[in-house]
Amino acid sequence: MGRRERFQKIYNNLPLNLRLEVVLVIDGEPVTWNVIWLEVEQRTKIGERMLEKLEALKII
Repeated sequence: MGRRERFQKIYNNLPLNLRLEVVLVIDGEPVTWNVIWLEVEQRTKIGERMLEKLEALKII
């Protein structure tokens, strides 16, 4: 299972209110679960960076 799939599995099991919480800081900007989901779904480069950070932090 790749990073993207692991993220989607975790995201889908998060309570709705938790998805609004900040989980990462990228380039000095706070990033919520919802923002990460949008970037991952659009398959952007920053989305890939976010997945790498989540993996490094052992969140996914």
